[in-house]
Amino acid sequence: MRVVIVGSAHDAAAYGCDLFLGQLHDKPTSVFGLATGSTPLALYQALIDAHRNQGISFAQVTTFNLDEYVGLAGDHSQSYRHFMQRNLFDCIDVAPENTHVPNGMAENAELACAEYEAQIMNAGGIDLQLLGVGRNGHIGFNEPSSSLVSRTRVKTLTEGTIADNARFFADGEYQPSLSLTMGIGTIMDARRVLLIATGDSKADAMRAAIEGPVSAACPASILQMHADAIVVMDEAAAAKLRNAEFYRFVETQRIKLAAKSSAA
Repeated sequence: MRVVIVGSAHDAAAYGCDLFLGQLHDKPTSVFGLATGSTPLALYQALIDAHRNQGISFAQVTTFNLDEYVGLAGDHSQSYRHFMQRNLFDCIDVAPENTHVPNGMAENAELACAEYEAQIMNAGGIDLQLLGVGRNGHIGFNEPSSSLVSRTRVKTLTEGTIADNARFFADGEYQPSLSLTMGIGTIMDARRVLLIATGDSKADAMRAAIEGPVSAACPASILQMHADAIVVMDEAAAAKLRNAEFYRFVETQRIKLAAKSSAA
């Protein structure tokens, strides 16, 4: 696990954008795993800006989103499909048929999950998976106690996650308590994983994920076992790390080594 501490949420988004654009440059047909929520919004805006101002094309890209609420149609204002259309897909040149979000309205949810897994495999697997993290350490909608080898499935949300997301729903509006989510095993199959965490509300989760034991109690901790996981945090999210200065030193040395290799 590579730990990168940056000055601000804006810097974290810029770092993530550079990773996505680098992946796209190396492989225009890249398969991206995407996330929703407030954390990736600045990154998505940076990708939109790159498309509009630099001519970066996403025409050959395929995307798979982490999750979707059960019971919300794709055109519902609080569905994750709607979120992605509004905040990314409608603003770049990605082919609509190449964007995938779990079907929250599927008649047979278990079958829909199995089909989603098959779609990812048929696309060749995910090259770069973007993650946020919940205050309880969840990734996707894999709440604490989720199997660390789980696949795409139906999950019940914790009361804390429901409360955190309640701000997106109007008073009296139906708020789902179930989701379809990529499993932790599915996420771990991605060739590279990028987790972005910003704000002091994520500090406890990040300490557990980075410096605690690998445990289903903190699903994000499984990234310690990934061969190419990058965790990018602003200062607020990194505030409770015991070894923050060492992580900064390691990253400085990595940058120096990369520069030396490029010069050679």
